[in-house]
Amino acid sequence: MPQRKNIDTIRIEQLELSCLVGVNPWERLTKQQITVDVELDVDLSPAGASDTIADTIDYRTIVNKIVSEIDDSKFALVEALATRIAEICLEDDRVLSAEVTLRKPGAIQDASSVGVIIRRSR
Repeated sequence: MPQRKNIDTIRIEQLELSCLVGVNPWERLTKQQITVDVELDVDLSPAGASDTIADTIDYRTIVNKIVSEIDDSKFALVEALATRIAEICLEDDRVLSAEVTLRKPGAIQDASSVGVIIRRSR
């Protein structure tokens, strides 16, 4: 019988970034603030047992990849941007699934933000 993996979560909250995103002409002229939350489902038991960074997902590396990608991005839709972030998270084979919440403050009058939640898994 195959051994069942534990499913634990790494959470990155309220990562504030600037990027070009939007379909309106004025949105294509200057970077706007977005906020990103990421949840990664992964088996953290090897790291819990070894206390070694090599046995876990280095969230700093993932954040750096996200920041690098977002800094140069020119997505029209927040859906596409969030999907790309989820793809970055799944580049590490140990990540079983990723949930990305992306918010764009000020996109709609009288709302604090508009956003999407994208869930991707293997």
